[in-house]
Parts: sequence; C-alpha cells; structure tokens
Amino acid sequence: MIVEKERVKKRGGMKCPNCQSENTVKNGYNRNKKPKRLCKDCKRQFVENPEKKYISQEERERVDKLLLERVSLRGICRTVCVSMPWLLQYIKKKAVRRQCDEMWSFVGSKKVKCWIKLALDISTHEVVGFHAALSRGRDGAQGLWDSLPPVYRQCALLMTDFWEAYKGVLPSKRHFAVGKESGLTNLIERFKCTLRQRCSRLVRKTLSFSVVLR
Repeated sequence: MIVEKERVKKRGGMKCPNCQSENTVKNGYNRNKKPKRLCKDCKRQFVENPEKKYISQEERERVDKLLLERVSLRGICRTVCVSMPWLLQYIKKKAVRRQCDEMWSFVGSKKVKCWIKLALDISTHEVVGFHAALSRGRDGAQGLWDSLPPVYRQCALLMTDFWEAYKGVLPSKRHFAVGKESGLTNLIERFKCTLRQRCSRLVRKTLSFSVVLR
C-alpha cells in the first residue's frame, strides 16, 4: 500500500472528478490530442486540465429541484453556473416525452365541427392534457398548452405533427414536429382510434362496420 501511494505521488496525484480517488493512470489521448486518465477505482475516464466544467451529482440534483420550483432556465444557469446548451441537453435527457394530436367530431350536424386536442404521456400512457374547441387553429393549441400541468410546461418534450398552430404556441426548444412515419406519435394515434371504437359519439362507420364489396 505504501509503495502504491508513492507511485501515485510520482504520477502527480491527479484526483478523479467522480470519486476523488488518486489511483489514476494514463489512458491515451482524446480526439483533441489531450492526455486522458483512467480511475482504477470507479473506471471513469477524464482529461487533464479540462476546458469544460464537470457537473457533479450534487449540482445535477440541485438543477432538478430548481426545475420543479419552476425557476427560469437562465436563472438556473446563473445559480448553478452551467451553460445553457448543457442545461437544454440535460433537460432533453431527463424530460418525459409527450405526444400531442387532435381529432374531430361534430355536434348535432357535421357542419358544427368540434376539435378535441389531447396530450399523452409516453411512459404511463395517461392523458395529461385535454382541450375541446370549435376551432383547430391557434386558440385550440393554446388551450391544450394551458391544460398541461406546470411541471410539464416547464421541461417536457412535446411531439406533434406539422400542423402550423402548434409552432406558434409550443416553445420551439422543446417542440418537435415529426411525421407519422417516424413512429414518435404512434401512441396518441392508437389512443384516438381506441376512443372512436369505444365512444359512441366519436364512432366512424369505417371503423365500426365492415363493408362487403360485390
């Protein structure tokens, strides 16, 4: 053990940013030709004299608490001393994704259309947002956005189709417009079909009745 400590001192005694252990060894170079080191205790690789700041687990937990308190993103950057690109990437990894879409029905007559907008949680398959309106435009999208819980409006990622009304209401940094071929809106599409099968008000003949061609 004494010999190993002497070897560590001869290597410079660099501490691992993850576990603070000095039992580190050289581990080649990164793509920027900077020397890397490997911690033998926790197996973490790191760079000597890094330009980027390492965000500890305590700081990450602090960011989580600030997000729950609905502190602005720039306020979190100033409080925890992190960059905006890192914070947005962190939120993207941590955030739960939501799928949003609309379906139409009518009241009394097909001329009186009613648009039902829904937001579905991907992980739990629960409806977390709902709004019914006589318009498919910006007012309906705004109603769906207002129906979401505050936590979701703060950091959730929202997947929708390419309908223009969503672009004018949902935050651009957390709104992703995707096509049906991507599969990122398949849950909300399946849920809409289920509603039409089980709710008599939303039934479509093409879903509920078979057609025999002769």
